[in-house]
Amino acid sequence: MAVVLDGVSKRFGTVTVLDRVTLHIPRGLTTVIVGPSGTGKSTLIKLITGLMKPDAGTVLVDGQDIHALPRAQLMALRHKFGMLFQDGALFHGLTVAQNVAFPLRHHLKLTREDEAARVEEALTQVGLPGLGLRTPDQLSGGQRKRVGLARALVMKPQIVLFDEPTSGLDPVTSAAIDELIVGTRKALGLTFVVITHDVESCRVIADRVGMLWDGTLRAFGPPQDVLSRDDAVVRQFFDRQSQGPIRVG
Repeated sequence: MAVVLDGVSKRFGTVTVLDRVTLHIPRGLTTVIVGPSGTGKSTLIKLITGLMKPDAGTVLVDGQDIHALPRAQLMALRHKFGMLFQDGALFHGLTVAQNVAFPLRHHLKLTREDEAARVEEALTQVGLPGLGLRTPDQLSGGQRKRVGLARALVMKPQIVLFDEPTSGLDPVTSAAIDELIVGTRKALGLTFVVITHDVESCRVIADRVGMLWDGTLRAFGPPQDVLSRDDAVVRQFFDRQSQGPIRVG
């Protein structure tokens, strides 16, 4: 397993955001975490990357308890992660190439030639070869997402985390991003962990689906198993035609 959460709980004051969550994220597959807002999806990502400590339980990455590591080892372990933020988080004063190169310049000492080669390789992987001299304001929303993914890939991570990768995109562009996620994961053999509200995207990209509900892992498994569960909450969440609040029957 690439990541294992064992009995993880997290509270903020009197509010329990995650309650004894156990989750095994398989290596080399795309695991999608879904659930209503406020159910702990973003907190889960912060726990996995060591940006936040659990109040109980353990988080293992490649078998290492990341919250027991000395700071230097934790920082080294974080190099295994790439992150695609919801809004792309691009620097508008920089070119596309400079945006993609940003983590390289902060973590590696490369020659200009090697840096340029790594940047172009990453841009090619996301379908944007030769666009390094453009600026973010010259790109479409889908292209900005692709640049964000190129930046996540440029450090050659083992695990890539996606925060709402299709948020704010039209259906056609969303479908193209879904295809990019599927194709990139297969081509590079990486482990992807995707946080999303997009049910249709989940159906397309997921090898495993986990649904967080009220701080607990309500369901986890292959998409066909989760979608066929005899659970009113799970079924209503994934029913795009359902109306009104989800009720536990």
